Amino acid sequence: MAEGLRHQMGISSQEGTIDFLNNNIRRGIENYYDDLDFKNIMDFVQKKFKCCGGEDYRDWSKNQYHDCNAPGPLACGVPYTCCIRNTTQVVNTMCGYRTIDKERLSVQDVIHVRGCTNAVIIWFMDNYTFMAGLLLGILLPQFLGVLMTLLYITRVEDIITEYSVTDGLLGPGAKPRVETAGTGCCMCYPS
Repeated sequence: MAEGLRHQMGISSQEGTIDFLNNNIRRGIENYYDDLDFKNIMDFVQKKFKCCGGEDYRDWSKNQYHDCNAPGPLACGVPYTCCIRNTTQVVNTMCGYRTIDKERLSVQDVIHVRGCTNAVIIWFMDNYTFMAGLLLGILLPQFLGVLMTLLYITRVEDIITEYSVTDGLLGPGAKPRVETAGTGCCMCYPS
C-alpha cells in the first residue's frame, strides 16, 4: 500500500511539473516576438531537441501572430525552428505555415509534432548520471565554501575573544597601543 501511494505521489508530482512547464512555455509563446531572450531559448530548444511548442505544436496558436484568426502570413503556422530540416538545403523559413489547424499525421513530415517539454524531460532521463554529476559539481563547492566561511568566522570570533580578555583591548581599562598627538593634517598620526 505504501509503495502504491509513493508511486501515485511520484506520478502526480511529475504531472504537476510537466503542467507547470507547459503553462510557462505557453506564457512565453504568447510573448515570443516581444521577449528576445525567450525567443532565442525556444528556438535553440526546438532545433536541438527536434520539437515544437510546449505540449505540442498547437501551443503556437496562443501567439497572436500564429493564431489561426490572425491576419498575415504567420497565421495558423509555427516558427521555422519547428520544421524538419534537411541540412544540405537552404533553410525554408516558410515551411511551418498553415500547419496548426492540420492533423498530426498530415504535418509530421513537415514539422516536429512532439512537444519540447517531453523532449527535454526524456533527454534529462537519458542523461541522468551526467546531470547528477553536474549538480553535485556545482553544489559541493558551494557547500564547502559556506562551511569554510563558518569555520573562518568562528576562528575570528575566538581570536577577538582571546585578545579582548588578555590584552584588555575591548575592556573598560583598555589603553591604546599608539599615542596620537594630533600632528599632521588628519590629527591622528602617531607622535
